[in-house]
Amino acid sequence: MKPATSYTVLPTTLAALQESEWSRTFLTNRGVKDELRSNLAAKLKRRETLFPGITGYEDTVVPQLVNAVLSKHNFILLGLRGQAKTKLIRMLTTLLDEQTPYIAGCEIHDNPYAPICRRCRLLVAEAGGDTPIAWLAAEDRYIEKLATPDVTIADMIGDIDPIKAARRGHDISDELTVHYGLLPRANRGIFAINELPDLAGKIQVGLFNIMQEGDVQIKGYPLRLPLDLLLAFTANPEDYTARGKIVTPLKDRIGSEIRTHYPATLDHGIAITRAESWTKRAGSEVATRIPAYIAETIEQVAFLARDDKRVDKRSGVSQRLPISVMENVVSNAERRALRNGEDLAVPRILDIYAALPAITGKIELEYEGEMKGGEAVARDLVRLAVGKTFDKYFENANLKSVVQWFDLGGSLKMGADVDSASLVRQLGPIQGLMEKCKALGLSANEPDAVCASAGEFILEGLHAHHRIGRSEEFTFAASERRARQERREPEPEMDPEEDLRKMRQRRQYN
Repeated sequence: MKPATSYTVLPTTLAALQESEWSRTFLTNRGVKDELRSNLAAKLKRRETLFPGITGYEDTVVPQLVNAVLSKHNFILLGLRGQAKTKLIRMLTTLLDEQTPYIAGCEIHDNPYAPICRRCRLLVAEAGGDTPIAWLAAEDRYIEKLATPDVTIADMIGDIDPIKAARRGHDISDELTVHYGLLPRANRGIFAINELPDLAGKIQVGLFNIMQEGDVQIKGYPLRLPLDLLLAFTANPEDYTARGKIVTPLKDRIGSEIRTHYPATLDHGIAITRAESWTKRAGSEVATRIPAYIAETIEQVAFLARDDKRVDKRSGVSQRLPISVMENVVSNAERRALRNGEDLAVPRILDIYAALPAITGKIELEYEGEMKGGEAVARDLVRLAVGKTFDKYFENANLKSVVQWFDLGGSLKMGADVDSASLVRQLGPIQGLMEKCKALGLSANEPDAVCASAGEFILEGLHAHHRIGRSEEFTFAASERRARQERREPEPEMDPEEDLRKMRQRRQYN
């Protein structure tokens, strides 16, 4: 199908439009759902990627969405926060025609061949072939509204405008005095409502009335508006299924209910984080190189948080968490490189701990987590993530020589701002440590920043498995727990009184 933008000159009058190639190529009475269906079918035949940039939904969400569009359904995406629901809906504009004609000056972008508002019907009757025509781009045919309890019928449908009536000398009950709301202004396009259950019940009633029967009352004045729309909604599953959150007739009129989800695999999560995070910083004085084990550790934090009993499952853990953490991690590495005059910034595990503010603000805690504290939970998640990533590279590796170096009294303090060359010199004496870095994909003659990051990751992995110890000030030493286990000494008992005292202090602080 030939897009309208390929024409040399777009018609500007109804007569010119009727004689143009556009009228011969496109069905003049085709609705927006037919348009979406036709263009989607063409993309499927050409085996094109339907929603580029959407990762992990290829075999789950996308086929269901395709079926909904082919069925000409209004649909709702149900999912927790950070599951690309809004992004997916916005990409539906890629299935619209590049340019669409409408009667110039019309607030609701009336079809020149079948106008529905009185103003356009009168204009076509009077001007005939001289009726002015304007063109609407695909991206301008998408309107989105966040549902909030204060949204009114006037916002969504419209209201009587007494000023318009006075200026034009119309009767207040005349259709020409209506000031159209968002829904009519989305005519011949896509109208999306985020967080549908937050919409007041009377607004939901107005929605299903106009989407099914095409009529509505504005201030007691009956108005017939057979709008041409695709309606798309998003909602949290718990809110959507809760009684009283959404009126049943509206649910009944939504054709397809599509469930979204978080990335099913670590690779999918890493791909999303890489695509969405701001890590390629044009104009920066230092280059950035993100090791694979750093990206995997950051993604593991989100995966572990979603399964952690201390984190509220109903709220979910948004994919924005690893994205924000990645940006903070790169920034911390960039800050260190700038302070030390280095031209390459390579993140370390220590930088992930520096990015705790990007974690604590994105997880809702259960009672057990609240008692422990958000930062403590975040630190635990990072340590567990380091341990899982470490196992991928060193599960069967012999690191006894590294552990023995610390058991014999060795210690090493990792400063947050220590330059790469100095850190490599400190890591060098640890027997066998730098040789093991080859398992992380390091080649010969790697920059100091890369070697420093790899060496620190190995030490953090050993600490995560309690084979060596580390203080809160990032000083590595022999593991006290391991020493007790070798001596077969029991773990020190917790003092209930001390535990209670610390809990009270936390409550007073909060």
